Amino acid sequence: MSTPLHQDPRLDQAASTDESLLAAHDKLLGKQPDEKGRYKLPPLHLLFFFSGLIFFAGTYLNRYSGLFDPRVYNENMLPPTGETVVAKLDPLVLGKKQYEAICITCHQANGLGLPGAFPPLAASEWVTGSDDRLIRLVVYGMTGPMTVKGVLYNAAPMPTIGKVANSQYNLSDDNVAAVLTYIRHEWGNAGAPITTDQVAAVRSKEGDRKPYVEAELLKLN
Repeated sequence: MSTPLHQDPRLDQAASTDESLLAAHDKLLGKQPDEKGRYKLPPLHLLFFFSGLIFFAGTYLNRYSGLFDPRVYNENMLPPTGETVVAKLDPLVLGKKQYEAICITCHQANGLGLPGAFPPLAASEWVTGSDDRLIRLVVYGMTGPMTVKGVLYNAAPMPTIGKVANSQYNLSDDNVAAVLTYIRHEWGNAGAPITTDQVAAVRSKEGDRKPYVEAELLKLN
């Protein structure tokens, strides 16, 4: 019985021989194999270069972007030769961010607090009065009742916010000064700004003390 023409192994052998001859012919002529349709990985040195570029760009933006706030920079001022300039947010911008992150739940966006629970900051004698008293109240917190604008509040203690032992928020002196400056300029308040040096001086003097009570703070001018 004869083998069908399309199944004849001699044809496969001949085809294989023809492909080998064509490949040898192309090699002699210096022709490259057809790479069309194949995916080639880029060289490793390019992968490393672009990975490093992306990492550097992310690090640079994280450190120097200033949260892309236009008030961070003054384009008319050039840094002195040899000095490093670190961008700092406007205290009111930074203070607002801290207020919205920490204080707004109790004292509300309008600064009026919650009646019977949390005292107002708007037109509060505690906010616009003694610098020293306000700094201590926020850095170290307060327990027990307090009277604000003639109304008694005793719902919850004022948390410890500054960078001291057992602080719930551990804010830096810069951040504490910023949030105090912010609440002194909002809701019709007109108090003087609080500086980082003022906050640092209080912390240096008081150390890691326990929260205040109202009577202790009222003794301060």
